[in-house]
Amino acid sequence: MSDLVQQLEFVRELERLKNTTRTAWTSSGRHESTAEHSWRLAMLAAVLLPGRPGLNAERVLLLCLIHDLGEAYDGDISAALLPDPMHKRRLEQAAVLRLTQLLPPAQKTSFLALWEEYEACTTPEARFVKALDKAETILQHNQGSMPPDFDYAFNLNYGSSYFENDALLCELRRLLDAETSEHLAEPTGKKEP
Repeated sequence: MSDLVQQLEFVRELERLKNTTRTAWTSSGRHESTAEHSWRLAMLAAVLLPGRPGLNAERVLLLCLIHDLGEAYDGDISAALLPDPMHKRRLEQAAVLRLTQLLPPAQKTSFLALWEEYEACTTPEARFVKALDKAETILQHNQGSMPPDFDYAFNLNYGSSYFENDALLCELRRLLDAETSEHLAEPTGKKEP
């Protein structure tokens, strides 16, 4: 089988992520998909990368695109449900292994390494993407048409440790927390349009 045939099969299988819904809602009132989240995360990274010239931009964007491949088969497991982190990791790792089996060997190895890098969160690029992943989720919660009983207070602590010791990320977090606080100030927990 040629590399191109394998790559197309991988991309076909990724269509699953267009149908994998998350617990956040879009501004039009429907659940967002994992694919939509990953795309906007990559765009958020792209617009913020000029402020981070020391990062490898290609690696950052690849991490954004690869970080949620593990949701392809078992879906998104919301952090608000406080899942067992090891169980979640095992499920997602199995999904990433299953997906990347479709790729040519060198790409399989590369994509697996990128996913592991994101999970380990030890490189500057992975730490940046991990913070932005949390930021994009909070942004969607604040922008989306969330149910009346949505717990906006959850946003105020969600992933806060990933934003520490970085001026750009601290400022981003400050802005997002201010938006969240506006929602909390409304009697229904929702900011009026």
